[in-house]
Amino acid sequence: MLNRLLSMLRKELIQALRDRRLRVFAFAPPLFQLIVFGYAADLDVRHIKTAVVDQARTPESRALVESIRQSGHFDLIAFPDRTGQLLALFDRAEVTLAIHIPSDLSARLATGRQAAIQLILDGTDSQAAQVANSYATRIILDFGQERLRGRLEVLKGFLARDTGTKVERLLAGVDLASRVWYNPNLISRNFFVPGIVALILTIMTLMMTSMSIVRERELGTLEQLLVTPLRPAEFILGKTIPFALIGYGQATLILLAGVFWFNIPFVGSAVFFYVATGLYLLNSLSLGLLISTISRTQQQAMTTTFLFLFPAILFSGFVFPISSMPEPIQWLTLLNPLRYFITLLRDIFLKGSPPLELWPQLLGLCLIGPSILAVAASRVRRQLG
Repeated sequence: MLNRLLSMLRKELIQALRDRRLRVFAFAPPLFQLIVFGYAADLDVRHIKTAVVDQARTPESRALVESIRQSGHFDLIAFPDRTGQLLALFDRAEVTLAIHIPSDLSARLATGRQAAIQLILDGTDSQAAQVANSYATRIILDFGQERLRGRLEVLKGFLARDTGTKVERLLAGVDLASRVWYNPNLISRNFFVPGIVALILTIMTLMMTSMSIVRERELGTLEQLLVTPLRPAEFILGKTIPFALIGYGQATLILLAGVFWFNIPFVGSAVFFYVATGLYLLNSLSLGLLISTISRTQQQAMTTTFLFLFPAILFSGFVFPISSMPEPIQWLTLLNPLRYFITLLRDIFLKGSPPLELWPQLLGLCLIGPSILAVAASRVRRQLG
């Protein structure tokens, strides 16, 4: 049995290494995709095109505008005189955000009254609008708190010591101190790149495995294998082990590129990373093998692979939180191996979580992978029989 299996492995490896296109396809596209997707998948909004309607034109309003400019998030490209001119700017998509500073800003601040500043946003891109609104709101609130502290210091200087202490206690509020763990700077790339590693590994292993048996059938070599004493289990192992080795090579290449090119923190265990990758390769290779058994041509195999990929990506939590999905969809995602693998990679990369804390994800991969492999193996036995 061992000799037959080794012969099958040798045949598959020679065939893979002999094919120049497959050699390039196995390692160049994953690295290229990681670099492209790593730069594209970034929710950190920069250079927000902004218009400012400053009807106050006072030192206070100019200080607020300068604070917005120096934040680094906004490009102040237009300063219209009236709010009515903003409609044309939004219609031509020249601005994403408009800030309206009323004429009575300084007067209200001087008398201790509340001043209203209006933010107008282009909601066509809801994600960018939410981020821009968050940035601008934070800057304006900080500006208001600084002015409040200045007025409090002046007020304390004019009052007696005891009275000033009472005023300070009266105006004292809650000081919110936030601390972010695992991704202190809230860099979205640190969140996306581990998911991109999972996506690329899924695409490459599925594509290569799903066309393996189909290629044998189209080349006419499947009939030659049928007359050999090769058993179905040996045939399955001979078809999957070479692609598993290629998958490990791709995972290593992508891991190194993510850590050293994008500076993604990797605080977990490398051994745990490869164990989790091996469990996921069992799932993806089994699914690719199953697709290969139900397809007659390589074109059919490729089409079926893409039909699986898009729902798998949407229901994996890569972009959209699973907790925000309808409850029936949340139950459906439990059948998606990519969901578990993405969670594993993010926790290994950013948190350094040990296996005991991620046992639900490991259990999911351990249950789904062998189930798919059993179905694929039964179909292979039927075809070889």
